[in-house]
Amino acid sequence: MRGKQLAISAALAAGTLAATGLAFAPAAAAVTPQTATINATCSIGGSGAATLTATQDGTAATITLSSTEITAPIDVAQDSVSSTLTMVKASGGTTVFSGTKNPAISAGGGVSVGPLDGTVASGDSLEAYGGSLQMVVFGITITCTADAPQSPGPFVFD
Repeated sequence: MRGKQLAISAALAAGTLAATGLAFAPAAAAVTPQTATINATCSIGGSGAATLTATQDGTAATITLSSTEITAPIDVAQDSVSSTLTMVKASGGTTVFSGTKNPAISAGGGVSVGPLDGTVASGDSLEAYGGSLQMVVFGITITCTADAPQSPGPFVFD
């Protein structure tokens, strides 16, 4: 009987310690804002509004770009677009996000690329205006640039 009480007490103590550890665990790094919009002009596919969505996990970050107004002139297979997004740092220089992730896009459908992977430092403030998105589709490079600063403002990473 005494062994059972000891085992139950030990289990309760372990559970309490685990819950306390979760309560005091450091919060995951976060980027603010998580989404921003830009108006962009592309060398192929037109121009229009696009949404940028950012995530962060420590120094690893991703950005996804999607637009219903910038369109694919031809059918594009899933994960066939090689994309490089160059963001401008408020402190000077640039940060590059790249990858080959994209959904299948029908001709005339809105463009979506990402998540594109990049590396950030705590305090980095990144803006699309002044940078560019280059997408290589079937060997053809398409360049898109923001016409004005992103709204509501630059991405700031923890």
